[in-house]
Amino acid sequence: MPFDLMRMMELRRHGFRCSQIILALGLEAQGKENPDVVRTMTGLSGGIGFSGNVCGCLTAGVCLLGLYAGKGAPEEKEHENFSAMVDELLAWFKTEVTETYGGINCIDIIGEDLATRTPNPKCAQLIADTYQKVEEILSENDIDITGE
Repeated sequence: MPFDLMRMMELRRHGFRCSQIILALGLEAQGKENPDVVRTMTGLSGGIGFSGNVCGCLTAGVCLLGLYAGKGAPEEKEHENFSAMVDELLAWFKTEVTETYGGINCIDIIGEDLATRTPNPKCAQLIADTYQKVEEILSENDIDITGE
């Protein structure tokens, strides 16, 4: 399922944050809902608990790769390219976001707005770009985002 801008905006209107939106969209692409996972992602918002550290879009993107390619049960195996997929996302994020915002930390991206804990317009573009990059990486590794 390709990125759905309208759904992303709907989730933002409902008060969900970057990391939550990325995982919610990934789950929905598989036809699933998991409020516990979405709730857990709150801890990555604002650069890990609103500390201003690593952007929640990046950490959520890595988590989304894990949703599709990680090990989740004793009988499962992690995808053989999982580490390479994470490396690709990290390299892309570091290049793109540092070039645009001067760093990959939430404080670098939204600055003083971090203290307000309100959605920032810059975040919407990062959510979309990160989600689409994860889709691209998964596709390159023959992983169907619908989970089929």
